[in-house]
Amino acid sequence: MERVLRLASQNAAVIFSTSSCCMCHAIKRLFCELGVNLAIYELDEDNKGREMEKALNSLLGHSPSVPVVFIEGKLIGSTDKVMSLHLSCDLIPLLKKAGAIWL
Repeated sequence: MERVLRLASQNAAVIFSTSSCCMCHAIKRLFCELGVNLAIYELDEDNKGREMEKALNSLLGHSPSVPVVFIEGKLIGSTDKVMSLHLSCDLIPLLKKAGAIWL
């Protein structure tokens, strides 16, 4: 858990992902198209990925745990929460406030 929270707080926007997850790909693509300065941690490519995934499951209270987005070190959630913020026009201001985009 400590590692996840440390990594999540080191960048303005962070995604914990797996390389084969289609929902992860969709969220990463959205953030890239918005021009977000982003840190991405691929759990399936990290030797401590399973431990981090368990910590993320614990934080979210459910499985599957990816993608999981943090902005300004704060847990935003997974795909449904990110898309809800985007559709309500709240995602971009949140990212701007965090310094993750400069639009």
